[in-house]
Amino acid sequence: MNVFLAVLWKDLLTEWRSRDRIVAMLMFSLLMVVAFHFSLPGGATAQTRANAPGLLWVAYVFSAMLGLGRSFAIELDNDAISALAMAPADRGWLFLGKIGANLVILGFVQAVTAFAFAMVFELSLKPALAVIVVLGSLGLCSVGTFFAAVSARTRLRDVMLPLLVLPFYVPVLSAASRATTALFETGSVPFEPIQFLIVTDVSYLIISFLLSDFVLDE
Repeated sequence: MNVFLAVLWKDLLTEWRSRDRIVAMLMFSLLMVVAFHFSLPGGATAQTRANAPGLLWVAYVFSAMLGLGRSFAIELDNDAISALAMAPADRGWLFLGKIGANLVILGFVQAVTAFAFAMVFELSLKPALAVIVVLGSLGLCSVGTFFAAVSARTRLRDVMLPLLVLPFYVPVLSAASRATTALFETGSVPFEPIQFLIVTDVSYLIISFLLSDFVLDE
């Protein structure tokens, strides 16, 4: 647990000092909102509002990949990743600390992006959206952080990460989009996509925790 808190604090403090990831993710997400706005003719029509949840999660997924790619890449400076691998603690807690920091950073970007989407597509944000976003983001960050570690030492890590992680993002994206669409259309969220998100999140977290030793050894 101490390793989890130490890594979480280190990553958040590093990001607070540099702000390179969060600014890049935020600018990318907002540019996607602008691109969606101008690519869909007719303004905020009923059809564009129906497509908004899916577009929102597309923006979340690509901004997540942009930030997660730097999650372990920054540890390559001065070979800090080797120091992390030699830490006298269970490496699973190290991964959980990385996941937690990525979740906080991504959550801030998602909140700003959601407000931008609401303004552009004239949507009314509901508190239940935060639950969907947290569950979906946990799945994105858990498997994304794992594959960021896998691809960190490869020569083409910026290309490898999307190739590795996108197939595992499909279940999260599908369930989160269905839940968000139902929330905007009916005002309530069906339990099935939420249940699917919970199962997916737990599965990804357990796999990342158990396989962390093998990833850092490589």
